[in-house]
Amino acid sequence: MHSSLKKISFVFAAILQFMTVNADESLYNEHWRPQYHFTPAHRWVGDPCGLVHFNGKFHAYSWGAAESDDLLHWTEINDNAIKGLPEKTAPFTGSVVVDRHDSAGYGKDTFIAAFTSFDEQSKKQSQSIAFSLDEGRTFRYYDLNPVIDIWSTEFRDPTVIRDEKNSRWIMLVAKALEKKVSFYGSSDLKHWEWLSDFGPAGDSEKSWECPDMFRLPVDGNPDEMKWVLLVSVNWSREQYFVGEFDGTRFIPDDMDCPPQYVDAGLDYYASRTFQDYDHTLPETYTIGWVSTWDYAQHVPTTYGKGVWSLPRALKLKMTDNGPILYQQPYEFAKKLRGKVYGFNKKLRPGVTPLKEMTTMDNSYEICMTIDTETDNTIGLNIYAGQGHKVVLTYDTQSHTLLLDRTNSTGTDIPKFSRIAYSKVEPVDGKIELNIFVDKSLIEIFANGGETVMTALAFPDATDNKVELSALNPGTKVEFKAYPMKSVWQKELD
Repeated sequence: MHSSLKKISFVFAAILQFMTVNADESLYNEHWRPQYHFTPAHRWVGDPCGLVHFNGKFHAYSWGAAESDDLLHWTEINDNAIKGLPEKTAPFTGSVVVDRHDSAGYGKDTFIAAFTSFDEQSKKQSQSIAFSLDEGRTFRYYDLNPVIDIWSTEFRDPTVIRDEKNSRWIMLVAKALEKKVSFYGSSDLKHWEWLSDFGPAGDSEKSWECPDMFRLPVDGNPDEMKWVLLVSVNWSREQYFVGEFDGTRFIPDDMDCPPQYVDAGLDYYASRTFQDYDHTLPETYTIGWVSTWDYAQHVPTTYGKGVWSLPRALKLKMTDNGPILYQQPYEFAKKLRGKVYGFNKKLRPGVTPLKEMTTMDNSYEICMTIDTETDNTIGLNIYAGQGHKVVLTYDTQSHTLLLDRTNSTGTDIPKFSRIAYSKVEPVDGKIELNIFVDKSLIEIFANGGETVMTALAFPDATDNKVELSALNPGTKVEFKAYPMKSVWQKELD
């Protein structure tokens, strides 16, 4: 979490703004409110914290608490889960564990939150814990906090995981401006010993935040497991390292490799993986914050600020350059699909309006396959109308996927006009795109999640058209689109 008093004051200003929202505006149906991504009813939402799967429920925090049975429909429990914080102390990003063996002394299966305590007067950041006796709905502040304090103003965002081999807990904390991740060990979650530091490495230009670490099988082989260390960088992107963890240190497979980024788009940050205490999840799932600090405080939404991504399933696949992180959209999101619209044809040069998609009202999923045998530039205009559009293009010669939102809205948002691009190599002469559009955001998964691009967009009310374009004739395209049902329907009924 990027630390400044400006952000703290913004939260209170946002709360005041919420109180003045037009009373006639329907909750969960506001302009720009995503319909199948999580947003809180009325408040700021930042980095996902404490992602836990326990007793059949998914738990998530920011630091308000939310619960879900299916990772799609969320119920907000409260907007302030940590009770008893000292005056002028704010909880920043952190994590939650389930203490299955009562190591902290609060009872078996107690939820323990670890988070950064921010002192508003000194600006100091230290690590604190809180415990929950109601299965994660509310937490009580530990009266001997902080549990780790190095007297730093840039020391934050703890993630705690269990090291069963050594029967202890491991905490990762970012030394933000040193571009390091510190590792600590503890047997009781209260007393911590420094173990090692990792970094700087890869992208170390400005800052490191929000570390996470988890194990994944390579190519689905449970006998070949690798650790993935993920860290948010420069307040705008995430990078990851693949390697080993020996209980004390993280050792990357290749210390000198170029940075490997989680998302090639404009707005994906501070993701966390769900820790599965039921041991029943078929995949490792993650959720990220869809925003960037450059303009997070200035987006024009009135119900609140911030949104979380669709859940993503993570995989490691071996390539000529070593294991690469693949991300795939949550499989059960297919349950939200409505009646399909589609075609299979060769494109003519120029722009082709897809009039049938206007009725989907900027809430849909697209599955699109592009044949790359013909040299061409294929475009998809999203949120089109009144001279505005977000343009997604693929160039079959340069193998470049490009997202352009420089003319996406009539709303003035500082530093918002940007372009993102990534190399995407054809597979068997084709490019496959799975695109999720939800009112004010786009998530693009290319070639099974080898490349992912996420971006916010704030179209005007009449910018609801979709168009296909081609520079040259002859490119074959298979196209399917599904309107997506609102996950807020039960709230609206």
